[in-house]
Amino acid sequence: MWQVNALTQKLGIHYPIIQGPFGGGLSTIELATIISNAGGLGSYGAHILSPDNIRLLVQDIQSRTSKPFAVNLWVSDHDTGGLGMMREAFDTYVSYFQPYYEELDVDPPSFSEQYTEYYEEQVQALLDVAPPVFSFVYGIPSADILEACRRKNITTIGAATTLDEALALENAGIDIILATGFEAGGHRVSFLDEPENSLFGTFALIPQIVDRVNVPVIAAGGIADARGVKAALALGAQGVQMGTAFLACDESGTSDLHRDVLLSDASNKTVLSRAFTGRLARFVPNHFIREVENSPNLPLPFPIQNFFSSPLKKGASIANNKAFASLYAGQGAPMLKHHKAINLFRSIIDEMRTNQLTNQHN
Repeated sequence: MWQVNALTQKLGIHYPIIQGPFGGGLSTIELATIISNAGGLGSYGAHILSPDNIRLLVQDIQSRTSKPFAVNLWVSDHDTGGLGMMREAFDTYVSYFQPYYEELDVDPPSFSEQYTEYYEEQVQALLDVAPPVFSFVYGIPSADILEACRRKNITTIGAATTLDEALALENAGIDIILATGFEAGGHRVSFLDEPENSLFGTFALIPQIVDRVNVPVIAAGGIADARGVKAALALGAQGVQMGTAFLACDESGTSDLHRDVLLSDASNKTVLSRAFTGRLARFVPNHFIREVENSPNLPLPFPIQNFFSSPLKKGASIANNKAFASLYAGQGAPMLKHHKAINLFRSIIDEMRTNQLTNQHN
């Protein structure tokens, strides 16, 4: 059977299909539980949540499903110069963004000494409630954290954008490696080198990693239907993670504006930019991205850039304004057609089952 392998056995799932975790409030409990209850692995991107809210999140998901699910955190919570913003710097940064606030008619953020959550506090909260799976990006948790995961039977999934990162993850004792190619929507989660220097395509990256590691590998990036699943498995991956395809579904936490863009011809073109968060991510291009790319002062380091762009993202969603919306999209977006997560999931299962039966009869 195509779906039975070391990955599904390790995760305790029926089908090797993982719903990608979305940061920035785009994940929902509803979407994660739908996929987990259907036999895949639902995920929730929790890197913007406070420790208390992470505890509540896991308890809420556990009340809705008895199946495995993943909670995702960012191991690196800031870039160089991204913490410790003084009041004088805050006023300067506001001036950089003021024309955009005025153009969209939104208020700038208020000064705050803490404008991001801290990973060290988040991961302790995660360990307290022990979700079945801890997936992470932008680095490798400490040996103490990984040992605590083993004691609590928490399966770990670490993201790699290069072979060197995959080898580092395996050497640290990570259970499963997510090989994410540059076709993927959202952030490029490199941690050994700058992401601009780590742009490997999914189907070049998978076999390189599969050939060198002894743990299951999940493929991610540009996979939007059963054809991508078949290709990933043929190259040695034991499962796939799909982000943009599930982000476009009604059950995700994104806006109707974003969904409409993903399911339109506008998604035919995507770009990599640091415009919205200060970290490299793939978007459908728009006015704000072009403005930041041409600015002598922007982008600021993560998470400062994200702090100042957040009012624009929120205002754009309310005003249905594409010019300032953060329209995350993978290169597989033009293939999207499903509005319901369960329909997307079942379409893949049905086609994979039909393909298997056809091969058996030939």
